[in-house]
Amino acid sequence: MAIATLAGGCFWCLVKPFDQFDGVNSVVSGYSNGHVENPTYQEVSTGTTGHVEAVQIDFDESVMSYEYMLDIFFKTFDPTDTNGQFGDRGPQYAPAIFYHDDAQKRTAEAVIEKLDAQNVFNGPIRTPVLPYKNFYRAEEEHQDFYKTNSAHYNAYFKGSGRKSFIEEHWGKE
Repeated sequence: MAIATLAGGCFWCLVKPFDQFDGVNSVVSGYSNGHVENPTYQEVSTGTTGHVEAVQIDFDESVMSYEYMLDIFFKTFDPTDTNGQFGDRGPQYAPAIFYHDDAQKRTAEAVIEKLDAQNVFNGPIRTPVLPYKNFYRAEEEHQDFYKTNSAHYNAYFKGSGRKSFIEEHWGKE
């Protein structure tokens, strides 16, 4: 089993894209790479804990490669915007790839290079590739939000501008 830790704005919108694939054992919403131990949603929301909203994905690399995981990841947010994502602004919503080993770092850098060469976005990818420091599970009400609060999730996904951005750059796949 392997672990991927990824941030792309609101963690609610990063669970569903991964939850549907074979080889993914779990997708947990939480807070990553900050300096406060066991932060709460309210603390992270202030933008002062150093954490970003992220997901931690436990997956089977014999079924799904880390590269494929990143291919999915880059279809879920705007990797050219480091000041937040869509309606969510601030450092707590900044995108990042938190690598767990040198192989993940090399893979992330190669995927970014490949996507930049394809000119998919209106500028270069600015999503940082950073060493993993920590991850704290978010409160239960934030887990599987797309399932437990589907109406709210769907309204947010569309209303934030995320849905239209994804469709503009990747189609309706």
